[in-house]
Amino acid sequence: MAAALCWCAISVMAQTDSTSSIVIHKDPRLDGLIRKQAQINEVTTRDARRNIAGYRLQVINTSDRNAAISAKTKVYQLYPELKAYLLYQAPYFRLRVGNFRDKDEAEEYRKLLSKEFPNSVFLVRDTIEVKLSDPNL
Repeated sequence: MAAALCWCAISVMAQTDSTSSIVIHKDPRLDGLIRKQAQINEVTTRDARRNIAGYRLQVINTSDRNAAISAKTKVYQLYPELKAYLLYQAPYFRLRVGNFRDKDEAEEYRKLLSKEFPNSVFLVRDTIEVKLSDPNL
């Protein structure tokens, strides 16, 4: 966007005529760029996400990177609707899943995930992502 504006500033030329008015010659491709940027803005706004306080499930906390990646793969295979977040905070890899607004919804998934990951699934408060188009906002 900044490059387009710089290009715009360079390519727009002003000339004066005998009546001391300014005539601006605009490259016609600028209109196409403006339309394209408006389309991008519309899609970005429609799919935008907002961060709010909520809950996630911490599935694994390990120093073994391969175990964390393996757990993430397993979660996606079992529950593709859950978004997984692999976090690294030296020396540990933490896998957190879901974007839950309330404890009850998170608790249902915790029970299900505990069958696959015994003694390691915990409910944690976290900042979650929600779509701006979500009617419950």
